[in-house]
Amino acid sequence: MKFSNKWLKSYRFLACALITLLFMAHTAHWLHIPTLQRMENILYDLRLRTTVVNTVDPRIVIIDIDEESLAKEGRWPWRRDKLAYLVDVLFDYYNVKLLGFDVVFSEPDTSAGVELLEKMASGPLQQDAAFLSTLETMRPQLSYDDMFAQSLENRPVVLGYFTSPKIEKTPEVGMLPAPLAEADQLPFSPFLYEQKSYAGNLPKLQTAALSGGFFSNPNVDEDGVYRRLPLLINYNGQIYEALSLALYRTLLGMPEVKFITAEGYGKSAINNPRLEGLDIEGFQVPVDQSATLLVPYLGRQGSFPYVSATDVLNTNVDVEKLKDKIVIVGTTAAGLLDLRVTPVQNVYPGVEVHANILSGLLDQTIKSKPSNMLWTELAELLLICLLAIFVFPRLPVFLSAVIVGVLLISVIAFSFYCWAIWNIDTILASPIILLTALYGIQLFFGFFFESRKKKQMGNMFGQYIPPELVEQMSHSDEEFSLKGESREMTVLFSDVRGFTTISEGMEPQELCELINDILTPVTRVIHESKGTIDKYIGDAIMAFWGAPMHNPQHAAYAVRAGLAILQALTTIQKDFKAKGWPEIDIGIGINTGKMSVGNMGSQFRIAYTVMGDAVNLGSRLEGLTKQYGVRMIVSESTLLAAPEFTYRELDKVRVKGKHKPITIYEPLGVTEGISHEQLQMLDLLNQGLHGYRQQQWAAAQTIFEQLAERYPQDKLYPIYLERIAYYLESPPEIDWDGAFTHTRK
Repeated sequence: MKFSNKWLKSYRFLACALITLLFMAHTAHWLHIPTLQRMENILYDLRLRTTVVNTVDPRIVIIDIDEESLAKEGRWPWRRDKLAYLVDVLFDYYNVKLLGFDVVFSEPDTSAGVELLEKMASGPLQQDAAFLSTLETMRPQLSYDDMFAQSLENRPVVLGYFTSPKIEKTPEVGMLPAPLAEADQLPFSPFLYEQKSYAGNLPKLQTAALSGGFFSNPNVDEDGVYRRLPLLINYNGQIYEALSLALYRTLLGMPEVKFITAEGYGKSAINNPRLEGLDIEGFQVPVDQSATLLVPYLGRQGSFPYVSATDVLNTNVDVEKLKDKIVIVGTTAAGLLDLRVTPVQNVYPGVEVHANILSGLLDQTIKSKPSNMLWTELAELLLICLLAIFVFPRLPVFLSAVIVGVLLISVIAFSFYCWAIWNIDTILASPIILLTALYGIQLFFGFFFESRKKKQMGNMFGQYIPPELVEQMSHSDEEFSLKGESREMTVLFSDVRGFTTISEGMEPQELCELINDILTPVTRVIHESKGTIDKYIGDAIMAFWGAPMHNPQHAAYAVRAGLAILQALTTIQKDFKAKGWPEIDIGIGINTGKMSVGNMGSQFRIAYTVMGDAVNLGSRLEGLTKQYGVRMIVSESTLLAAPEFTYRELDKVRVKGKHKPITIYEPLGVTEGISHEQLQMLDLLNQGLHGYRQQQWAAAQTIFEQLAERYPQDKLYPIYLERIAYYLESPPEIDWDGAFTHTRK
């Protein structure tokens, strides 16, 4: 398929527009992209941790049911008479202003054994007047729940309770406080979190307390982090308030809560106004349509003074530390399961989450995300898209990269400015990722255009250089020169044995098909091994490594290609047998050395090829494969350049046209895959070759006889036995160097 520049520009435009629409749909809550939301959460946490004030708010003190308190006062839950004493001490001795409980008292305290005493009074001791009289006298002192309720009466105490979105086995435990409003009177109530069950406090306790609020969080983010918490929930058509809001209203004398609404947007907002905030005596608490606010964390754990509950019970705390303070009873003990994951700390006491919200309400520093901010965020994403489509492609790469960097800094600065100065939360991950993605698309299509230009130029010179070279040139940034140069390279020659005889008995069309079935898989192997096909010579192939692209491992790639060709030969032979064609075999010669490479030919025809003695030697090595009964032979220079393979030494020879002897080898495979038997064979062969070259004919003959007996199909060992027999009758010259001279190509 041919791609015009106009086609590529259209697809670039469509890709940018589609990605931008996905991001905008996610921002408008029409589409949920989990990965993008996760990135938003991560950057939200980073921004929060960067800007927290890390101060301690002394107005709110946490009475901590910590490990020390459990060790000294006993395991939780404590007896209600002890809790009653705690309340009395806090109000009568320490004169606290307000008390909240981040715990629930849903079950009666039976630790005094009143039920057992009453059972005895109606049973075996019903006639015992003294027992009955004592029981009536002691009853008020043994009803710990009544004692606790009496301590709560007429005091500013807010009890906490738990709600759940699931229907539990016992959906209603204890008693809920008075609701804040009727759900059917509030048009935005369908957006509030609806709870299905609750665990409240004992009726006598909740009635005695001034107020109550839920401390559960139905809006924990997908990653389990407490970033937001609803101030209102809907249960059974009634609206109830959170513990922090109940504490705030109790502190102000229980003022009325007014609801600030605006026109909604989105699929679920049809005919329903959107909740924007809660008006409490003129202070507008910013919440979203589900009455959820962003928890205004002051910092890590310890943003509020902690006092151990056991120290309060024993009045070991300085009075001034608690006088006129807002006190919240909670726990940091790990066994009581009130530890949360927050943006500022992975292990964070749940009681301090409520303290942070109360502190933010008191200081009126709650972060918000107004509904009209959505249009600013969508405009920001749209602007990024327009820049990517119409501006970036017209700029140089360096200048566009600078502009992208400036835009990224501007997006981050704008988000931090809104957060720190205006207390407004804005998206941060979406514009950053969108800008990066669209710029990446521009780079991709820019590369596409450039690659296409290279390919067009390559096609112009395709009549001079091989298609393989054109393909490599179109995908590489390397500067190429077609001028002749000398390089260290590796050349491979592959030839089909006995092809002339095979071709004589075949029709031309069938012969062409046979040749194609041989050369296609062999060519594929060479291409996969990063080799360049030089030429096809009938049934033979010439290829080289190390040009036109530099490759320091050219020898290793060539040897690996040779081994892969031999593996492919097995498949070729099976296919030929299935077609009724004669069985074929292949010989491969590989040599490494200095070669001349470049454009060579005439004014009528020119080709990119290699020449030189090293090339000729590669061709000679391929010719020797049949004489030694092997399929592949490499030179000593190739062995030195590709040491990761194990080789079998074949001989020391002088090829036709060369006076200097060379050692030739057969590659057996990658060293890690060589078997123990092969290693034993190589060791025995090396001993035989040593004896042969030292003219120790008897010892060498014995070794080669052993090898020939063990490997009867191997043609190499009979060659040496035949030579030894000849030299026993006609010893070589005194200066014999152990080399054998081949007089045929």
